[in-house]
Amino acid sequence: MLTASLAVGEDWPQWRGPGRDDVSTETGLLQQWPAGGPALAWKASGLGEGYSGVAIAKGRIYTMGDLGESSFLLALDAANGKVIWSTKVGKSGGNYPGPRCTPGVDGDQVVTLGQFGDLVCVSAADGKERWRHNLQSEFGGKMMSGWGYAESPLVDDGKVICTPGGAQGTLIALDKKTGAVVWRSREWTDKSSYSSIIIATINGVRQYVQLTDASVGAVSPKDGSLLWRAPRPGKVAVVPTPIFADDSVYVTSGYNIGCNLFKVEKTGGGFAARQVYENKEMKNHHGGVVKVGDYLYGHSEGKGWICQNFKTGEVAWAEKDKLPKGSLSCAGGMLYLRAESGPGTVVLLEPTPKGWTEKGRFDQPGRSSKNSWPHPVVSGGRLYLRDGDLLLSYDVKQK
Repeated sequence: MLTASLAVGEDWPQWRGPGRDDVSTETGLLQQWPAGGPALAWKASGLGEGYSGVAIAKGRIYTMGDLGESSFLLALDAANGKVIWSTKVGKSGGNYPGPRCTPGVDGDQVVTLGQFGDLVCVSAADGKERWRHNLQSEFGGKMMSGWGYAESPLVDDGKVICTPGGAQGTLIALDKKTGAVVWRSREWTDKSSYSSIIIATINGVRQYVQLTDASVGAVSPKDGSLLWRAPRPGKVAVVPTPIFADDSVYVTSGYNIGCNLFKVEKTGGGFAARQVYENKEMKNHHGGVVKVGDYLYGHSEGKGWICQNFKTGEVAWAEKDKLPKGSLSCAGGMLYLRAESGPGTVVLLEPTPKGWTEKGRFDQPGRSSKNSWPHPVVSGGRLYLRDGDLLLSYDVKQK
């Protein structure tokens, strides 16, 4: 039996939250932190090595970690961080050892992906395996480079959708309950990057949008047929998840590639993507970008943290000295920034194009020796920070 649900709208059931945009509509959160940061509610250890984020649903937290010779999917009690169950996903290790996926929760099922392509669906109640596949051995999956799968699968409309990559089709959809193949995007055969799929509705048509090593495009949720595709070559590792707003798709990646905005327009026979701008202002490696209002916020290689106009691509401000490179999320109208290195400093920032407006900071206790790559997550009045073997929960609710 699942523990009691959190308040409606406070769950964070998948990568980057309900809208896959790293923006929470949760209210009643602290707008200024006390000296030293918010209060630590609890700390969990023994979760294993890796860079998996957390998903929160119905009073439980789901994450992954390498423990011994295997990688595991784990369920924790959100009230205290105690492990409820763990299920083996695949072998451990890899280049930068450990899984990178954030599990996806949908009803009574949890779906996750190991670093070696093991796609596993389990029961949310007890972790019992329901079905599994391997993206490489079964579906001919091909990645753009050698760091292993980092995608967080999408669960939508009775299907699990993810990106094996390769000649058999970039994307695949599986029946959520049985694991049977529903379709493969055979018109699109790019290799898989490290990005995750989003849902967009453009001119009334729902679409699955993905960024690969060579392009950005979208397929039909019904049959995987290609709706549109725009060439957009990346280098080494293309990681950040696309952002969608106003019939436009924004993408960015590191290694001196930069960012692009594409306007997706209805044509006589379907859709076409028109590039609005391309520049090197936002060169985001893997910490992600968040859109708040008309502006984007994230870390850009060589420029520091920047605020960029979504529609024009122009930079409103840049700050190199206040915080090292890292990841971010938005909740309660505020940005939560997390440095990947050093003491793992976390900053509360007001999102405004007027400049860096800080509302508090603290250094994460018990920092590991590894980069703290998992994004911060805010759900149910708690801020969650995953750092290798540790998960910390902070109380950020207004009293």
